This record gives sequence, structure tokens and C-alpha cells, in this order.
Amino acid sequence: MIGGAPAVRRRSIKVALAATLVVAIAYLLVSLAVVAVVTRALTDQVDQRLAQGLTRVPAGPPPQGGPFDRPPGDRPGGAPTLIWTVGTNGTILASADTPDLPADLAGVIGPQTATIAGADFRVQGAQVGDRYVVVAQTLDGVSDARSTILLAEVRVAPVLLLIVFLGAVAIGRRVATPIEAARQRQLEFTADASHELRTPLSVIEANASLAMTGERDAAWLRSAFGRIDHETRRMRRLLDDMLWLARFDAARPASGAEPVDMGVLAAQTADRFAAVAETRGLALRVHAPDDGASVAAPPDLLDRLLGVLLDNACKYVPDGGSVDVTVAREGGGRVALTVDDSGPGIPPEQRDRIFDRFHRGDGKGAPPGSAGSAGAPGAGLGLAIADAIVRATGGRWQVGESPAGGARLSVSWPRALA
Repeated sequence: MIGGAPAVRRRSIKVALAATLVVAIAYLLVSLAVVAVVTRALTDQVDQRLAQGLTRVPAGPPPQGGPFDRPPGDRPGGAPTLIWTVGTNGTILASADTPDLPADLAGVIGPQTATIAGADFRVQGAQVGDRYVVVAQTLDGVSDARSTILLAEVRVAPVLLLIVFLGAVAIGRRVATPIEAARQRQLEFTADASHELRTPLSVIEANASLAMTGERDAAWLRSAFGRIDHETRRMRRLLDDMLWLARFDAARPASGAEPVDMGVLAAQTADRFAAVAETRGLALRVHAPDDGASVAAPPDLLDRLLGVLLDNACKYVPDGGSVDVTVAREGGGRVALTVDDSGPGIPPEQRDRIFDRFHRGDGKGAPPGSAGSAGAPGAGLGLAIADAIVRATGGRWQVGESPAGGARLSVSWPRALA
């Protein structure tokens, strides 16, 4: 992942910039909508106050035929600030400190916005008695409120966008890191698989080419076809393991969990390897409680797991060595399956990587191309399959050293009722 880290950073920054741009556009639209809604609401309040002001104007004529007095500015309810009376002859009367009413507003009816003496006002008119009355209120309050909202939005925007950007970068890295890691693993898997398949194919091709170059005696042909058969079987096992892992990764198995007695399963698996152990003089022993120790998992996966562990142990234990399979109930309601061997063991610095696909380590005395005493020669997929099964069944690994100095691979699961 070292090589993939810069790519993850670049992609997360690109995603964060895109997300920030989307949020910025959305924020702009929402901000404009808020300003429009608030402006409309405040303007409606001004219109209501104008309508209420018109209802308070006396129906009779103004005193001495002059203009109506302007209502007090501090009157509850916000009375109109300006008032004009328009006589039947078109004469416009107002208080001395009231600006002139534009002629085109002398007959205004519904509320509208107009400019009077260089300022914006909301204006409304109605017939009162024998005169037409026009009232107006300044929109300075509306403008001030709009300016305050805009200023607040402008100040909040950089902080909000910075938070969105940093959050998107952090989330993007967290999401992209496992994806990039999976992509890197896929590339490595493809490269390693190609390398592993190239070796047996080269052997098969070389022997077939030599067999066709001239006359060969029966012994040479038998030896050549033996090598071809060996490499073909090796390639078949590799392809089977790769296909199993690919299917397992593509579609995790359905639960299918049922109580499985690990002691019985261990005895059955050891019985399959009895002939291998006898051929090499290995002591293959199974230790399990008489009253059973069950776990809840798909039986076929547990059977494959045991097969992988015993196969690896039997391969790398020297002739005359020992392999011990132990099933035991642990504290905390768990059941442990442990495979100990007397092989060369797994060095501590390699224990974290023995489950990597195609990983090869140089364990002390281990065969070339193996991962300690438990690695699969030439491929390195055995323990990768085992690890996939353990993770799928909710198990936990423990890798250490056996009492005989070899490898100890132990898996524990929550105990299930039989």
C-alpha cells in the first residue's frame, strides 16, 4: 500500500473538491432562498402595517382642511411613517416634514415598492371619506435584515466549505484505502498467479518439446511424462485453490451454520491422512474431550480448514516426526482447535504474513518456497484459504510454537450447544 497511498490521497482530494463544489452550489441556492423568503416575510409585515394604518385614519375630513397628522413613530404595531391626503381636485397635502409624493403614486391602490426622496418605501392607498389617503413605510428595516443575513451567510460559507472539504478528504481516504488495498491485492494476486502457472507450464513445454525432437527410449519417455504429470497435478491444485478463493471472495457463503462436534470432525480428517502419516512414519494423534466440543459453522468449511492444516503439517514435518490435533474447551465459552507439529516452525517475524496469498517465507529449516512449517510449497494458497474460512466462520487465529519446537496453529470459536 505504500505505492497506493499517493493515489489514495489524490483521489480523495479530487472527490473532496467535487463534494465541496456541490455543497457550495447547494449552499448558494439555499442562501438565496433564505434571503428571498425573509425579504418576502418582512415585506408582508410592512404591508400588513400599512393596511392597519389606513384603517386608523379618521373617516372625516382633516382638521382645517389640512393634511392628516403622521402617527407617532413609536406607536405599537409600527404605524406608517408617511401619510398624504389627495383631494378631489388632485391636491396632495402632507405634514411639513413629509417629502413630496410623486404624482404617479397619487392614485396607488395595492401595496408596491417605490422610491421617495431617494429611499425605498412600501406604498399603499385607499379612499377615506371624500379624500384619497396614501401611506408609506420605509424598507430600511427590510434592507438591514437582508444585509445581516447575507453577511452571516458570507462569513459562514468559508468555514462550512472548509469543514466539508476536510471531512470529505478524511472520509474519502477511509473509504478509498481498503478499495485501493483490495485493488493492489488483486494486482499482486494476478501477477503471482501468472508466475506460479508459468513454472509448471515451462516444465511441461520443455519435456514435450524434447520428446518430439528425436527418438527417445521408453525409460526417458516414462520419466518425461512423469514430470509432466507431476506439474499438471500441481497446476490443477493451484487452479482449484485459485478458483475456490475467487468464488469465496465474489460471493460469501450463506450462513449454513449448524452445530459441529470438532472432536468428531478432527478424528474423521485425521483418518483421511492416516495413510500419509504411516508412509512417512509420522505420529498423527487426535486429542478431544469425550463429551464433545461443538461450534456453529458450515461443516464443509470446517472440514476444508482441517484438511488444509493437516496437509501442511504432514508435508513439512520430517520423517518420523509428529502431528498433534487437539480440540479443547476454553474459558469464556470458546472451543479451540490446535494443530502442533515437530517441523521447523514459523519465525515470529513471518507469523503476520503467513496468511497472505502466495506468500513465501524462509522458515528455519523449512522447504524452499514455504511459509515456515505450515506454508504451501510453490503456491502459498493453503493458509490463505484457511484464513478466509476462519474469518467467514467468526474464528480467531493464534500462531505460535508447539511444544516440540515446530509450528502451532490454533483457531477458536464461540462454543455452540450440540
